[in-house]
Formats: sequence, C-alpha cells, structure tokens
Amino acid sequence: MGIIQRLQVDHAPGLTYSELFLQNEDLLPVPEEKRTWGYWNFIAFWVATSFNVNTWMIASSMIQLGLSWWQAWICVWIGYALIVPFIVANARPGAIFHVTFPVVARTSFGVWGSLWCVFNRGAMACIWYGVQASIGGSCVLVMLRAMWPSVNDIPNHLPASSGTTTKDFMCFFLFWLISLPAIWFPVHKIRHLFTVKSIVVPIAGITFFIWCIVKARGVGPVVHQPATLHGSALGWGMVSSIMSCFSNLATLATNAPDFSSRSVNPSAALWPQLISVPLCFAVVSFFGVIVSSSSQAIYGEAIWSPIDLLGMFLDGNPSHATRFGVWFISASFIIAQLGTNISANSISAGCDLTALLPRFINIRRGGYISAIVGLVMLPWNLLKNSSKFTSYLSAYSVFLSSIAGVMITDYYLVHKGHYSVADLYHSRKDGWYAYTYGINFRAYAAYISGILINVVGFAGATGRTVPLAATRIYEMSFFTGFGVSALVYWSLNRLFPIGGASECATFEEVDVSRERLHGLEGDSDDTGGSDRKPESVASGGVRSMRSEGSKA
Repeated sequence: MGIIQRLQVDHAPGLTYSELFLQNEDLLPVPEEKRTWGYWNFIAFWVATSFNVNTWMIASSMIQLGLSWWQAWICVWIGYALIVPFIVANARPGAIFHVTFPVVARTSFGVWGSLWCVFNRGAMACIWYGVQASIGGSCVLVMLRAMWPSVNDIPNHLPASSGTTTKDFMCFFLFWLISLPAIWFPVHKIRHLFTVKSIVVPIAGITFFIWCIVKARGVGPVVHQPATLHGSALGWGMVSSIMSCFSNLATLATNAPDFSSRSVNPSAALWPQLISVPLCFAVVSFFGVIVSSSSQAIYGEAIWSPIDLLGMFLDGNPSHATRFGVWFISASFIIAQLGTNISANSISAGCDLTALLPRFINIRRGGYISAIVGLVMLPWNLLKNSSKFTSYLSAYSVFLSSIAGVMITDYYLVHKGHYSVADLYHSRKDGWYAYTYGINFRAYAAYISGILINVVGFAGATGRTVPLAATRIYEMSFFTGFGVSALVYWSLNRLFPIGGASECATFEEVDVSRERLHGLEGDSDDTGGSDRKPESVASGGVRSMRSEGSKA
C-alpha cells in the first residue's frame, strides 16, 4: 500500500473511487497564475510548429501528384486557411473554462465515454512522437557529420532485421535523449521553448533558402514545370492536396483546448491562430519548393527532403564555411523537430494519459510515457513504406474529424456555451455528463456515422475496387466525417434532449454552487502546482467560469 501511495500524484483526501479516475491537478481548471499564454505566445507557437521537416516537404507530394508549384502553393494556403476555423472553434471552450481536451470531451461523450476519444488521440500522439524523433535523428546525423565527417563511416553492428543501422540508431537515441529535459517543464512555462524556436529556426530557414538560390544561380526548373493534371483530374488533385493539409493538423484541431486552457483571455486563442496558421505554413512550404527546385539545378534532380539535401552538401570535400552552414541549419532543424514533438505530441499525450489514469499520471509523467513508447515502437519501421503510413494517417484523420464534429456541435449548438464545470469531475446520476452509465450514446452514434461514410472510400485507398463516388467522399474525408457526425449529433439531441441543453436551461439552473469540486492542497512536485485550496476551486472559481461560460 505504501508503494501505491508513493506512485500516486497529489490529490485531495476523501475522494471516492470513481472520482480518483476523474480528477487530479492537471485535469482541474487551470488556475489563474498558470494562464500565461498571451497573443505573442500563440503566434510563436504556430511559427515554431510550422517550421519542421514535414511542413517543408508538404508541397512536394502535391507537385509529384501532377500540380505545378503555384497550384500546390495555393492548395497549402487554402488547406490551412480552412482548417484553422476548426482549431479556434474547438479551442474556445478551453479558453473559456480553462480545461484541457480530455475534460472538454466529457461534455459531449460523457465522463466515461470520453475515454475512448482520449485513448484514440493519446495513442496516436505516442506513435507520432516516435516518428518525429526518428526524423530528428536524421537531423542529428547531418549535424554530427558537419562536425566529424568520420561519423558517416561508423560500421554497422545491427542485423538487417532491426530495420536500422548503428549510426542511425545512435543519432535517433541522441535526439530522443536531448528531448527528455523539455518534457519536464509544465505547459505554462514551455511557451519559452516555442519563443526561442520561432526566432532561431526561421533564421536558419531563410539562410538555407538564400544559400540554395545562390548556389544554383537561380530558383531552378521546378518553378517552371507545368502541371501534368488537367480538367477534373486537376480539380480532384487539388482537393486531395488540400485535404492533406487537414490530415497534417487534424490532431491539433482536436486537442486545441490543451493549449487554449492556458490563455490569458479567450481572444488570445482566437486571432493569433486565425492569422498565423495559414501564413506560417504557406511560408515554410514555399521555402521547401524553392530549395528543392534549386537542388535540381545543382544536382540534376529535385531533393525534397531538406535533411537529405544538407547531407549531400557534405559529400566530397566541403569547405569549412559549408560545414559550418550545414551544422547551423541542421542544428536548427533539431530544435524545430524538438519543438514540434513537444507541442504536437508529448503535451497532447501527457494530457490524454492523465485522463486515462489520473490517480497515477499527470502531464509530465504522460509525456515521459509517450517518449518511452516512441522509443520501443521502432518508428523507423513505419517510415519504410511511406505510402502505407500516409494511408494510415488519412484514415486516422477520419476518426478525429468525427470527434471534432461532435465536440464543436455540442458546445455551439447543443449546450451553447453552458458548462456545469463541477459535473465534469464526478459520475453521479444527477450530473449533466453522466448520461447513460457515463456514456452519451448520441455522441457515439454520431461518431460512428461520421466514420462509416468514409469506410468504403478508405477501402479504395488501400487498393480495392470501389465506386468512384465513395472515393470522392473519402477524398474529402475531414469534411464528410465532420459534417455527418455534426448533423447526426444535432438531430439526436433535438429528438432526445440532454441535461444542460440551452433550450431547457437558464443561468440559475446551471449555477453549480450545490456542487463541490475536490481541489488539491499543497505543492505538486510533479507539475509545479500552486498552493490551491479546495474551496477556491469548489465554489468561487467554478461560479465565475459559469458566469463567463453562459455568455459564450
């Protein structure tokens, strides 16, 4: 029993067994002193998030599909401009009530029904952590080669069945190791990492951009390459390209409350994201296109991966200036991959795993669990067959779009901004979110409906023969999944109203002074928690959020 108590995170005494599975400090509403994310922090977050290897290469698949470079760039602008409203819409409840994605999901799926959505998102965050760490390892290899060229000659002592080599695994492990200290910092402080990244990495990107143009004596032939698709094929090629942008940010669109819960006010999570998301991703993808086009003039073929191109700069007998330039740019890409992994994966996994087992896991511990999973899953094996991995990611965005459809519809059309915050932390039958044994079957009916409309098209994407209409539906999977789940959920709530729906609730009815949240006393050695007393969360804190939420 003593060991179990030492493994537990801090929680208030006297909690029931079910409440131990519903709350800890990282699941309770974020206290005011930790709401530190202002306008510039969200801008820095998206500048940092956009500068990574995946974004650099996102236009390459569009050009290889048959689009011209400017058509691909238009698709990037449109894709990210269309996904950002979903991000800010889902961020709103987090910014109003200062709760993370797992808690927001309870309002629509139920206190226990939300666990599947949380597991779904958390598992994918762990997988992506390993994949991004594997890409970061390739950046480490180039950086080490720039300092010590003999690194490239390290003999391989691993069998072919391992899927990697000694030097590649060494570099992967080094990146994995240097990422661990960043997981230690709580969410309200990690914003400083994004600020540093938003300064250093763009400088390296601009340097790389100019360097390649000068080296190629121009922008290269790719920018003069015409489209090979025409007519309806071109139209659907652009649709597919636009949806690839959705797949790239579907995860952050779903768990947007994880970060907006730390915002100083709701507008800080609105305007900075609306402007910075399409702008930042468009600029980075433009750099990728021009650099790759320049590489074709230099080497006779377009090198789409910036890491591969930097490695080619080191082949032969490079000058000291070239080696230094490669070192600086590859080191900056290491920072880029680190920041992306923290923002999109370790924090998300930490929030999700906290909700799955709050008695023993908080955000910090969950982040380290994701790092361990990312190591033992051997991520380089996933990257061997990029086409299958891409198909899997597209399918995963279908699941996320259905979850987002239910959550956004619930907040804006069903509850209309009315939350009973106290009911989010218990499973008693009189709670708004108890539903049927803690599961809202309306939400699950809508969620499954959003998936089913895309199932046939997904089968076609894996190589099976399916009707053309099913393929077209799947090519717009985020919209179809979101739209169907939203419509079904709204319709079911009209037929079978739920507790707290705005049509049958007034402010007096949602006042939660009759309820009490269990707060946390004392300092938290795991999350840097504040000295919050139970009463400050149980009454005054919740009541103030209730008033603010009723106006949302």
